Amino acid sequence: MTNQTATTTYRSYVAVGDSFTEGMCDELLPDGHYLGWADRVARALAAESGPGFRYANLAVRGKLIGQIRDEQLDAAAAMGAELVTLAGGLNDVLRPGCDIGLVKRLLGESAEKLLAGGSTVVMFTSTDPTRRLGGSARLLPAILEMKAYVEGLARRHPRLRVVDLFSAPCFDDRRLWDEDRLHLSPEGHRRVAVAVLEALGRPAPFDWRAPLPPAPPRTRVAKAGADLRWLRTHLGPWIGRRLTGRSSGDGRPPKRAELLPYEG
Repeated sequence: MTNQTATTTYRSYVAVGDSFTEGMCDELLPDGHYLGWADRVARALAAESGPGFRYANLAVRGKLIGQIRDEQLDAAAAMGAELVTLAGGLNDVLRPGCDIGLVKRLLGESAEKLLAGGSTVVMFTSTDPTRRLGGSARLLPAILEMKAYVEGLARRHPRLRVVDLFSAPCFDDRRLWDEDRLHLSPEGHRRVAVAVLEALGRPAPFDWRAPLPPAPPRTRVAKAGADLRWLRTHLGPWIGRRLTGRSSGDGRPPKRAELLPYEG
């Protein structure tokens, strides 16, 4: 779905979304924020365009698509950036009883608003969790429905690009994920950044879809220990937040709330 040439230079970029776009579990920056794939994209585009490149990242972890639409879209649209990345809806899908029709409508409205302002918009398909997470089969119908919907939007809008993570088996590898099994590792963020730049017509410095070298086999004891740590450290607190109506992003400001010069 890439029909943008590499000669197009972007001088401004706004990232919109949840923890995926905030950069959760990538390398930590000196200011305490995570680096993330969006910062990596901004760094590459700033190197291309030179002084004056501006970047904002409005993403906040834990946000549902309705919150992204209500809390980030007006600000993003008002910035008038030449490029916007839009990712959201997976937090909704993870919750039982998700209204997938509503999620699609809100995501589509968000994309249409950004496109109406003249921005090039990049969206994503989710990875396939069933190939790496036990018990995730219930999520697949909604994920496939979202995938088809986003790809349909791209067919209707020439300025909409789609990064297809679903069809990249490399994301089955646990080394591309943090130990919480929900957020990307630094290597995962590095690959998504290259995928976004490729969707914008940039030549990829490596095949981001390629598998990693084989990992040493894990013993049953090691795997059981990792599963117990995950249950105690990550799944338990996540369930607790769902039961109490809390979110990891409650009260948290955007990562980079203003469209300011960025030098990487």
